Amino acid sequence: MNTIRSSRSIYPKMMKIATLAALAGSAAAFAPAQQGRASTAVRGFENELGVIAPTGFFDPLGFTQDIDQEKFDQYRTAELKHGRVAQLAVVGYVVPEFFRWGFDIAPGIACADVPNGVAAINAIPALGWAQIIFAIGAVDVRGWFGNFDIGKPDLKGKEEERALQELQHGRLAMLAILELLRHDSQNLVKPGFDGLDNLITGLPFLYN
Repeated sequence: MNTIRSSRSIYPKMMKIATLAALAGSAAAFAPAQQGRASTAVRGFENELGVIAPTGFFDPLGFTQDIDQEKFDQYRTAELKHGRVAQLAVVGYVVPEFFRWGFDIAPGIACADVPNGVAAINAIPALGWAQIIFAIGAVDVRGWFGNFDIGKPDLKGKEEERALQELQHGRLAMLAILELLRHDSQNLVKPGFDGLDNLITGLPFLYN
């Protein structure tokens, strides 16, 4: 009982920290053109890919002040990586709502027995977490995924357009996963707070 109460008190704090960190990390991602005084960095980066209407160059926390092109490129690479992870995270949140693999994620624990979303944190055993962390770390450090030729589209001069689309999709996914985590965490702390039966309320056909 104490464990449940402790978990319920921790989840909201975890979500607030995660939300602030994600927003801070992506603050330089969006690109309103600033009026009046503009820093040299803003003038230097306001034409970068991703600076689009209606926001224009959006950097409220000033991450791009007094940085060079190399540092900006590092930020852009980080933004792309975070966006890709967020897209996978959104898919990983939605798919388990209607599909589960038939194998065991750990000895004696079937995938179907692990709850979806935030509730899975306590359901996954330590060995499972070790596997997840090791796999993610290995891929991030070693870059095993590489550059695939299979499934690569023929862009035919649309490289910049597709790069912008990937950037925007990643930004949307970062916002989407934050809302999924917020809604799911609130529902875990106060079940049924929204009066709805399912998590993915915008796609009711998933549950038919």
